[in-house]
Amino acid sequence: MRVRFVGGPADDLVRDLPAEPDGAPPHRWILGHPDEPADDVADHLYERADRAGPDGWTMRYVRTDPFGATE
Repeated sequence: MRVRFVGGPADDLVRDLPAEPDGAPPHRWILGHPDEPADDVADHLYERADRAGPDGWTMRYVRTDPFGATE
C-alpha cells in the first residue's frame, strides 16, 4: 500500500506500508530511523488521512516523541 507522508520530518516521503483488512493503510504509523543508533533519535507519529486517489493514501504528521515512547 503506497502512502505519502505529509508534514513533520518525513514530509513528502513516499513509502509502501502493509494494508489493513479493509484495504486501507494502518490508522497510525510510527516512523523511526532504523539506520541510526537508538540514542538521539525520535519516533514520528503519523495518522491515516484521506485517500490520495488511485495512487495511494496520505499519512499526516501528529507529533514527535523520544525514541520508544510511542510504543
